[in-house]
Amino acid sequence: MLKPDKKLIFIIAEHHENKVKSIVFELAACADKIRKICPSKIKVIVLGRETGKLSFEIAHTAGLDTVAIEINELALYNAEIYKTVINNLAAEFFPSFIITGHTTRGLDFASGLAVRMIAACITGVEGLSEAGGKFCFRRQMYYGKINSHVAACSEPLIITVQPGAFEQYKPDKANPGRVETRKIECVPEFIRAKGIRRCKFQDFSISEAKVIISAGNGIGERENLDLIYRFAGIFPGSAIGGSRILVDRGWLEYRQQIGLTGAVVTPELYMACGISGASQHLAGMRSSGFVVAINKDPKAAIFNESDVCVVEDINKFIPAFLEEYEKKGI
Repeated sequence: MLKPDKKLIFIIAEHHENKVKSIVFELAACADKIRKICPSKIKVIVLGRETGKLSFEIAHTAGLDTVAIEINELALYNAEIYKTVINNLAAEFFPSFIITGHTTRGLDFASGLAVRMIAACITGVEGLSEAGGKFCFRRQMYYGKINSHVAACSEPLIITVQPGAFEQYKPDKANPGRVETRKIECVPEFIRAKGIRRCKFQDFSISEAKVIISAGNGIGERENLDLIYRFAGIFPGSAIGGSRILVDRGWLEYRQQIGLTGAVVTPELYMACGISGASQHLAGMRSSGFVVAINKDPKAAIFNESDVCVVEDINKFIPAFLEEYEKKGI
C-alpha cells in the first residue's frame, strides 16, 4: 500500500471487562489537537476477543472511524499480541502518530512497539505545541519540578498521554464514525496470559470518600503517619491515601495508593501532605474538586495542581493546626 498524502493518527483504545475506559476520549482530544495543527485522519484501534460493541460505542460517542480487531487469543490483555498486531497495521496504513495512554497497559507495550517499528517514543505527554514547524510535546522531568518540550526527529512517533492531561473529546457534530471489523489470528510465542488474580481485600472507601488526606515521602518517618490519621479525624468520612513510595515501604496498603499504578480518585477535597507531585501521582488525583498541598519545598510540582499551597514541614504544620483546632473547640 502506498503512503497516504494525508497524515494518519492511530489511537489505541483501552478497555476492561467490556467497558471503554475514559482515557480513550482523552486520547481523542490529544489527537484532535494534533490534526488542528497538521491536517490528519484519526483511526481508533480496538483490540480484543469481542470488540464490536466497544467499537460502535467509541464511533458514536467520538464520531471517529474505528477499527475493531477481533482476536480469539486476546481474551485477556497480552503485550506480545498488541505489539505484533499494531506493528502489522502500521505497515499497512503508515500512521504518523500512534497514541496510547500513559497507563500500566500503555507503558507495557509502547516502548517495545517503538523498538519493533524503529520509531520514536515520547512518554508521559501532558500537552503539545508547534515550534519551528515541529510538534513539541510537553512532559514533566525531575519529579515534576520542570516541564520539558520534546520533539521527535522522525516518524512514526509513539506517545503515551498522562491520564487527565486532556479534557475528554466532545465533537461538534454528532455524526458517528465508521466501524471496520477484522478477525485475525495471532498466537503469542513468548507470553501467555493465565488469568487475573484479584486482591483478596477490597475497600472502596478511597474511591468513594469526599475528603482524602494523602501522605508522601515528606512525612519522614513511619511514626509520623499518626499525625496524618489524627489530621484526617477532623474531617468526617475522610479516607487516608498515599504515594507509591509509602506503599513500597509497607507503611500503607496498596489499596491506599493513589496514582498511575494505584487508584484514580475524585474527592471534593484532596489534601496532599508531603507529596512532591510526580506525574505518576498527579494522574490519580488531578480531577479532585479542591486541592490543598503542604510541602516544605516551595518549588514542589504539587503546587501547580493546588488551590491552596502551604510551604511548611508537615510535621510542624499539622501539630500546630491540631493544637489550634483543639483550642477553638470546634
